[in-house]
Amino acid sequence: MRSLIRWWQTRGNLATLAALFLLVPLVSRHLLGWGTPLGYLSDLFIGSLLVLLLHNRRLIVALPVMLLWGMISIGSVELVSAVGRMPDVSDVKYLLDPQFIGNSTAGAGGGLAHPWLAAALGGALLFCAVFWRRNEQPLPRYAYAVPVSLLLGHFGMQYYVPSDAWEWKQFNLPHKLLAGSFTRTELAIENWQDRDKPEIPVDASGLTRLDLNGTPLLAGNGQARNVLIVAMEGIPGAYVATNRAALSSSYNESLMPKLSAWAQRAMTTPDYVVHSHQTIRGMYALLCGDYSKLDNGTPKGLELLGNPSRAAECLPAQLHQHGFSTHFLQGAGLRFMAKDKVMPAMGFDKTLGRDWFKNTPYLEFAWGMDDKSFFEGALDYVGELRQAKKPWMLTLLTVGTHQPYSATPEYLAKFATPREAAVAYLDDAIDAFLRGLEKQGVLKDTLVILTSDESHGIDGVRLASSWGLNLVLAPEQAALPPVKSGVYGHVDLATSVLDYFGFQVPQDLSGRSLFRVYDSGREMMSFTNGLLRYHDGKGTFTECDFLQVCRSYRSEGFIADSARFIDRFSGRNARLISARAAVLDHSVIANPMEREYQFATRERIRLKPNATNDYTDNLIGAQYLEFPPDSHTTVSLKIRAIRMDAQGAKVQLKTKEFEKPVNLQLPEFPLVKRGEPLEVSFGFDNEKARKAFSFHLLVEGRGVIEITDFHVTTQPRKSAIDARGPDAGKVADSTAPAGPRIGGHPVLMANQLDKLERDSTGTELPSDTAPEVRQLMQ
Repeated sequence: MRSLIRWWQTRGNLATLAALFLLVPLVSRHLLGWGTPLGYLSDLFIGSLLVLLLHNRRLIVALPVMLLWGMISIGSVELVSAVGRMPDVSDVKYLLDPQFIGNSTAGAGGGLAHPWLAAALGGALLFCAVFWRRNEQPLPRYAYAVPVSLLLGHFGMQYYVPSDAWEWKQFNLPHKLLAGSFTRTELAIENWQDRDKPEIPVDASGLTRLDLNGTPLLAGNGQARNVLIVAMEGIPGAYVATNRAALSSSYNESLMPKLSAWAQRAMTTPDYVVHSHQTIRGMYALLCGDYSKLDNGTPKGLELLGNPSRAAECLPAQLHQHGFSTHFLQGAGLRFMAKDKVMPAMGFDKTLGRDWFKNTPYLEFAWGMDDKSFFEGALDYVGELRQAKKPWMLTLLTVGTHQPYSATPEYLAKFATPREAAVAYLDDAIDAFLRGLEKQGVLKDTLVILTSDESHGIDGVRLASSWGLNLVLAPEQAALPPVKSGVYGHVDLATSVLDYFGFQVPQDLSGRSLFRVYDSGREMMSFTNGLLRYHDGKGTFTECDFLQVCRSYRSEGFIADSARFIDRFSGRNARLISARAAVLDHSVIANPMEREYQFATRERIRLKPNATNDYTDNLIGAQYLEFPPDSHTTVSLKIRAIRMDAQGAKVQLKTKEFEKPVNLQLPEFPLVKRGEPLEVSFGFDNEKARKAFSFHLLVEGRGVIEITDFHVTTQPRKSAIDARGPDAGKVADSTAPAGPRIGGHPVLMANQLDKLERDSTGTELPSDTAPEVRQLMQ
């Protein structure tokens, strides 16, 4: 006992601090499901360093550090739970905002998402303060070798065996901020060293080239009369057993056995890449034969609204020109992300959403129809199409595997998580749908392509967030290989369908045909989980983070279970990879300073008495816009009442950037009343670039309204024009990038890249966004 007392007298602070800085973080990481080797190393590094620095300090010095540690630990966990990302330096201002704190803790549970963590940290901190000893025996200096070794171990693992896990599974917040500062300093030094090196032209033609030089799989044109494309929300290619076997994947969960059985009857492409997150981006890529934005800028689908000539080259418009009737049907409402305007612009004759379905859903789901009832309605729709004499194209988009996931209680009881239950529910629903198509004879005369809009990823599976799905069922199935080798992606789908029918493919479309065999590799890019990924088609795969730190690997294909690490690099070579992505991002609208969008559809909208969901109750599709720096945005809004009770309708317009509220000085909106239309116009400056900027228009009341105008215009600020000279404000051609071109595609010089990035991004982007938030962006 005496020895224990003596130990406590000399090492008591060490024990209490270890509980606060080591025990609580390590246990909470395990309980939160964030346990990875890198995460544990990060906690041990920061925790041991703080223990060593504070154990022999006075309480008046140690207590503020302990309090700050507790606050940032709770804040980091709560922010990840709420919006799916770790805090950054800019978030400090929100911790000082009482309204923000109040709203953040006033959710469905009426408080913190993880109150047990706050209780554990508070208890450990109180224990430290009560039993703190003023004079603690100092530790030997070599004790600091412990955190240094842990830091080097973490750095070494990241360098040689980098993880694809979310950043909160790899770092705690102080370590993340420290690593970010170190990397920025490293990049600044490398950029300074590269300042006098000659510029290198950046050629992206290998990514944008239309390549129909392969050997056709079919002797002639395809025999199908119709086209059916089924895009399943968020489903990765890993869920198909044939894909897993072909790529020797270590993932062995069988969540979609029935779809896997259909894959054995189809042509499946295991190495199939989705280029980004968000439904609107995925649908653009697969329908328009072009890369979606490889950053968080305005989706190209919205940009199509200002470039009708490019929209006319999308697959629905092309098939319409060849006599097909074209149809788009999704289980969700159409307003969010402006699909009610984007899809008709792509060439769909009919664009239908949740309101079309008359069959009763099996369960209520915030986003729309559950998958079983959706496919039952879709099967009826196919039956109606078959009664017409014209060939048809139908594109279906499910919503049930969208967070928070749709499944009946029976499925929820069978599976460990709601996502697994929703995937199993979809598996049964798509199986019933395909069997229904077969019974109707649809598979005999229809080219059926089963794919996904994006991938919701799988924890622990390398590149799962970029691993897409593509199954082809065709009348001439015997002539197609069961497994299609080679790297393909959404960028190839429109070209493939047109090539199948023998139709001329517009030169502005990119990619290869799935119905041809190629004897060489090809370049491919994607941007998922905050990482820009590039394969050169010659066996080298590279991925770069948001700080333009890149790692290269030896990998024959794009999607692979493992790859051999080659090198880590940054500086000019990393910027060249980003330059390729920047060229692709400007394929629809080249001038980032002049943007104009009209989101009003003049649709008659029946109001809800209470509008409580910023996403499902949003009446306008102005989401995830990009405003360049030194610009001014003007918004015009007009609403008139068709029918309205005497109390009128209340209007709210919320603005967000990366899902965080943006405090703009918006005008007060009067009530909308019968005979008194609302007309408001306002503007705001964008001193720095804004990305992923969204308007959420909520109107609540009893009646029917019509939104006659929601016009968003962005132009250079007058002060910026004056500073740059008399020609600075002139509008450039918005559909054809200026400057040198190779093969019809723009070429950047390295010295143009920095300016392009400043104009198009302006601010440092978040390094990651959780699946839940990405899915909310759809």
